[in-house]
Amino acid sequence: MDDDLLGAIYERENRSLIGMLWVFTGDKTMAEDLAQEAFVRLAMSWHRVRDPNLASSYLRSIAFNLARSEFRRAEVAQRHRATVASVPSAEVDALLNESERAMVAVLRVLPDRQRECLVLRYYADLEPRQIASTLGLSVNSVKTHVRRGLEALRDSMGDAR
Repeated sequence: MDDDLLGAIYERENRSLIGMLWVFTGDKTMAEDLAQEAFVRLAMSWHRVRDPNLASSYLRSIAFNLARSEFRRAEVAQRHRATVASVPSAEVDALLNESERAMVAVLRVLPDRQRECLVLRYYADLEPRQIASTLGLSVNSVKTHVRRGLEALRDSMGDAR
């Protein structure tokens, strides 16, 4: 493993990855934990990285897979316990204004692929080709998910107004 290269990837990607996961999950603490775990898994599987130039894409893919797994675990746990009202953390309330909170709430109800594509496109500022590489999709699928996600956001945000 090339520790210097991995360290450089950490320095370059950590803040962005946490922010992207925060937008995706709506929970900063979860985003930090997921980002840390993604870096650990990247380091553990570094021997399988054929092209170090694609390591950032591989890292984002690991992070989204971890987030989806966390959502699945939470969904199963939710089915097996009494309904409790979901309250955003005080940190979210303090850091996000009303429209940003509404946007995060709307993003949370989108299908995973639409949410992933929108976060990667508009938060991480990736091109469809890069998103396709990260998520293992075709470029046309990415464009379709972005378009449908934007339509759903427009519809939902229009209803919220």
